[in-house]
Amino acid sequence: MKKKVSVVLSTLLCLLVVISAAFIPAEAANYKNKVKVESKSALLINLDTGQTVYEREADKRRYPASTTKIMTYIVVAEHVDSFKRTRVQIKQSVLDILNGTGSSVAHVSSHVGQTMTVLDLLYSMMVPSGNDAAVVLADYIGGGSIEKFVKMMNKKAKELGCKDTHFENPDGLHDKNHYTTARDLAIMTQYALTLPEFSKITNTTTYYVQGESFPLVTTNYLIDANRGGDYYYPYAQGIKTGTTDEAGHCLVTLGSADGYSYLGVFLKSPYNSDPTKDTYGTMKDAKELFRWALTQLELNQVASNETPMREEKINLAWGKNSVQLVPEKNINAIVPKDYKESDIKVETKVPDSIDAPVKKGDVIGKATVYYTGSMVKQKTKLAEVNLVASETVERSGILYVFSVIQKVVFSNWFIVIIAAIVVLLIIYIIISSIIKRHSRKRKRNVRRYRNF
Repeated sequence: MKKKVSVVLSTLLCLLVVISAAFIPAEAANYKNKVKVESKSALLINLDTGQTVYEREADKRRYPASTTKIMTYIVVAEHVDSFKRTRVQIKQSVLDILNGTGSSVAHVSSHVGQTMTVLDLLYSMMVPSGNDAAVVLADYIGGGSIEKFVKMMNKKAKELGCKDTHFENPDGLHDKNHYTTARDLAIMTQYALTLPEFSKITNTTTYYVQGESFPLVTTNYLIDANRGGDYYYPYAQGIKTGTTDEAGHCLVTLGSADGYSYLGVFLKSPYNSDPTKDTYGTMKDAKELFRWALTQLELNQVASNETPMREEKINLAWGKNSVQLVPEKNINAIVPKDYKESDIKVETKVPDSIDAPVKKGDVIGKATVYYTGSMVKQKTKLAEVNLVASETVERSGILYVFSVIQKVVFSNWFIVIIAAIVVLLIIYIIISSIIKRHSRKRKRNVRRYRNF
């Protein structure tokens, strides 16, 4: 039976993704490499740090084809309590929507008039990329309205922070108003990886639906040792392929080895409708970029919270003129294995001086760490961190009093008051002078009167 997951749970999951990203550098390095990338849009993100290490037109709108089903999975997962226990009635009227579209299918039609578990439908949608499973799930979660389900997809995309995504269907069939970007697709995928069964289902190469004797087979040769041929890469995991004439070949996948994990998104690789001439540039791109990243890059500490980055002038401290500033935390970043310390540059933004008292750990400014080595065309931002005081510096009472007096004496309001007093004094002197002159003149007039 269908039951919506509470809004609170959904919100908490979103917050979990956002909060976890807030504690790690998530900058783009776009390191040079010798891979001849065929995909028009490509993005490679290190999942251990959130750092982008390679990108190509990652923010350009592209047609996503069946990678759309990642969002379809998300919406379904958030509205079903149990994938195994929840069963969906298979209706011919829903499947008829796909007539004449040339859709890839998972033979859901063989279950018309019967029910299938949500789990079997999710496998049918993600492993062989069955559009039939996608529309059945959308109709079910949408309460008989696929349009309603699509609105839920778009709403979720906005909640996740996707800035340039719009869906028109749950399956990825071409529509000019159905688009996303490599970066947005990466955001959706990172969220989907936190959901139940997603990693397991999307990394499955062969699956048997309950009651069937023929298997569902993955469309992702990158993870299929038996059918993948030269595309197979043992360190790849999932996630979703997609192909249409307009979208070309599309792929979202993971590469993991030696404690490192990379998410790769590849859109609009050349597609030839003749299967004898078609090649999967997305899979080639993924395999070669994964190999490059896993062998040529590594996580290193590029700044220590024990090493000063700046010495700052301090006021009002007796016998001390400066305090050292250190990073608030250690900064770890993915950099080339052969990087040198001289490749790391730091730019700081702090006030001209600070006043005591200062406590150890007080935030004084910010530092931006850049990689400037030969692997990038220009200095590349790795991380930004708060600069904090390395020690506690107490305030001198005497110096503080003198400082207050100095501030008072040179403050604008004090100068205005003094100026007003001076003006009043001048006016008083002038008036007094006039009064005295009048007084003397009156006295002279009195004396003349008496003499008469």
